[in-house]
Amino acid sequence: MNEETTAEAATRRSFRLHNATVPARPLEPALYLVATPIGNLGDITLRALETLAGADVLACEDTRVTRVLLDRYGIQNRPFSYHEYNADEAGPRLLQALEAGRSVALVSDAGTPLVSDPGYRLAQQAIAAGYRVIPIPGASAPLAALVGSGLPNDAFLFAGFLPVKDKARRDRLGELAAAPATLIFFESPHRIGATLLAAADVLGATRPASVCRELTKTYEEFRRGTLADLAAHYQQVENVKGEIVLVIGPPEPVEADEADVEAVLADLSKSMPTAKAATEAARLTGLPRKVLYQRLLELKGADGR
Repeated sequence: MNEETTAEAATRRSFRLHNATVPARPLEPALYLVATPIGNLGDITLRALETLAGADVLACEDTRVTRVLLDRYGIQNRPFSYHEYNADEAGPRLLQALEAGRSVALVSDAGTPLVSDPGYRLAQQAIAAGYRVIPIPGASAPLAALVGSGLPNDAFLFAGFLPVKDKARRDRLGELAAAPATLIFFESPHRIGATLLAAADVLGATRPASVCRELTKTYEEFRRGTLADLAAHYQQVENVKGEIVLVIGPPEPVEADEADVEAVLADLSKSMPTAKAATEAARLTGLPRKVLYQRLLELKGADGR
């Protein structure tokens, strides 16, 4: 390899911080899952920059989005497109690169790969084939929303996107109603009003929540209040903009008397199927749905039904 080729390779495998060019060390063959900023491009880690610059293959959701980040830090690595619509074709090519002993870095448009994106398929395939998978942690919208919401964070459950249709959305909220944890959802701006109305109905109007919008960006906003208050606000707001994370506090602990629980179950089972009655009882009592479902089956069996 001549001197010019060596210099060109060194330039390609580098990144820029202010006016300084930093060489990227060689990477061992593996699949690197690299977290990228969710808004503010300054929220990138040094390890992530070195990985993006040093990877033999760089795969991303949208090359145009990733190119903005690469240009900001003077990274000349050329991104390769991998997303849900071309995963069947692009995935095997990335696995072939791993088989050939090359390093592959995977990024999403924003945040941590595999969180509500198709990257988990590639990770599963790489693990099944025996290749090493290395996470490069960094920005995460669910965690940023959680710590900024002011809601309990000792236990939390990230549930991704809720269903689009109202009945399915309410059913899903019902399944999560008694979870002893703060709930975290992604939501689109044009559905946030309907989602808050459904959440207030299913989880309770007084349950605390926070609508976290445009995290880390110029117009970042945390709107906190009860589900009823937030639902009323977003019924009046037109053209909500930006990416949203909805954080909902855990249910208040309830000490339910055994006789009261059985009375609730008996009453609900008169007008509802068993599964739906258990879901509604979980919302009313704060007890786990599975426990209530099993108890309801026992009650029905004792009655000979």
